[in-house]
Amino acid sequence: MERWLAAALDYIPQWLDHQMRLSEQPGCSMAVVHRGRLVLEVARGHADLDRDVRLTPRHRFRVASHSKTFTAAAVLRLRELGRLGLDDRIGRYVDDLHPAVGRVTIAQLLSHGAGLVRDGTDTGHWQDRRAFLDVADLRADLKDGPTIAPNSRFKYSNVGFALLGLAIEAVTGEPYADWVAREVVAAAGLVETLPDAPPVGNAPFARGHSAKLPLGRRVVVPGENRTRALAAATGFVSTAADLARFYAALAPDTRGGLLTAESRREMTRRLWRDTQASTERWYGLGTISGSLGDWDWFGHSGGFQGYITRTVALPNESLAVSVLTNAADGLAHAWVDGAVHILRGYRRHGAPSRATAPWHGRWWSLWGAVDLLPTAGRVLVVNPGQTDPFLDASEIVVGKKRLAHASAKRRGVEDRRTVHGRIAQASGFASHGEPARLVHDARGRATEFWLAGGKLLAETRVARELSARYDPVRR
Repeated sequence: MERWLAAALDYIPQWLDHQMRLSEQPGCSMAVVHRGRLVLEVARGHADLDRDVRLTPRHRFRVASHSKTFTAAAVLRLRELGRLGLDDRIGRYVDDLHPAVGRVTIAQLLSHGAGLVRDGTDTGHWQDRRAFLDVADLRADLKDGPTIAPNSRFKYSNVGFALLGLAIEAVTGEPYADWVAREVVAAAGLVETLPDAPPVGNAPFARGHSAKLPLGRRVVVPGENRTRALAAATGFVSTAADLARFYAALAPDTRGGLLTAESRREMTRRLWRDTQASTERWYGLGTISGSLGDWDWFGHSGGFQGYITRTVALPNESLAVSVLTNAADGLAHAWVDGAVHILRGYRRHGAPSRATAPWHGRWWSLWGAVDLLPTAGRVLVVNPGQTDPFLDASEIVVGKKRLAHASAKRRGVEDRRTVHGRIAQASGFASHGEPARLVHDARGRATEFWLAGGKLLAETRVARELSARYDPVRR
C-alpha cells in the first residue's frame, strides 16, 4: 500500500470520531476498498439507541436505492446472456400496462428517462403509514400513463425500477429476490447482502432512527418493512464492506467481475445530467456519477425511513468508499465526500516525512479543535469539524528542534524542548508568515501547540480551563 494512502486511512477514523461527536448521530459504518481489497472498516455509535446496542461493521443497514445498481447489474447480466435487450419495450415482459407505459424501453427505465411517476399516488409507505406497493398497487399507479413525455428529461422513478423487477421475474421465471440473490449477489462474492428485509437468522441489523425534531429526541425506526413490488428499487440490506466491494468491481477497468467490461461501461456512462440540482450529477444505468475536484466517481445513494447511505467508486484511483448511517438526518453524503477529500489531500501532499512526523494530534481552544496532519513537506492545520477538513488549511514549514528560550531555562526547565516552524501558507484572514511551535515536556510529550500567537492545548486541559472560567457552578 502506498504510504500516502496508509496515512489517509489512519486519519479518516479520527476525523469521523469528531464528526460523530459534533453531529450526535446514532451510528455510522464506513468501509474503503483499494484495488479490490478491504483496507478500512470502522463502525461508530449505536445500532439501537433504545437498547444501547453498539454498532459493529457486521450490522446490516437498509441501503434503499443502492438496490437500483443491483437491479441494473441483473438486467445487464440477462442482456449478456441474450435473454433481453436494452431497447426492448417493457410491455414485452409486463402485460396489461397503459399503452404509453408499455412502449418505454428497458434502457429508459434503467436511466430514469421513462417519464413515470416517482413513487405513486400515495407515498405513505415512505412514512410507515402503509405497506409498500404490491403489484396491484403498482399497476394502479401506472394506469394513467407517463407523467411527462418519455426521453424528455431525467425524472427519477422508483415505480420504473419496480417494473424492471417484474421484467426480471418474467424472463427468469423466478421471484426477483431469489434470482438476484443467486445470480448477482452471490455471484459477486457478497455474503452480507440481501435483496429485501428482514435479515435471516441471527444476522445483526442496525435499526433506523428519526431525526431529533420534532420530538426533541430520536426514536427508533424498526426498518424491517418488506418492500414487496418495490424491492428492485429500494429493498436491499447490506454492509459498508459489501457495498464498497460491489461498486469497486463495477469499475470498467477492473479485471474479472460479475459483468463484462462493456456492460460496466454501459452502466457507468453518463447519460442524463440533473440540470435542476445545484450539485453536478449524472445518471447512467442504475448509477449516479459526478466529480469531486479532479477525481471522478460513480455510485449510488439511498434513503430509507431512518437511514441515509451512500457509496462511491473512484475508478481512476482504484478506490471505493461506502458510508452507512442509521438516522433520517444521517450525514452519509457529506461523510463520503469528506473521506474522499482526505484521500485526495494525502494523495496531493504525500505521507509524513521524518521532519514533519512529530507534528500531529488534536489541539483545542475556546474556538474548538484543529488537527495537525504531517505530510511529505509541510504540516497542515486542518479543521476536523468540517466535512472537508483540508479546506483553507494553513501550512507549516518545520524548522529544527532546539532548547526552549533562555527565560524558560532560568525557570529550571532546560529539558523542555520546542519544535519551531513557520506558517508558510494561509488564508489572508489567517496568520500567514507567522511562527508556529510545539512545546514538549521532559518525557518528550507535546503539551502545547502555538499557532502564531494562539496557544492550543489537550482537550482535557481546555475543558478544565473553560469550566473554571465560565461554569457558574464552579465560580
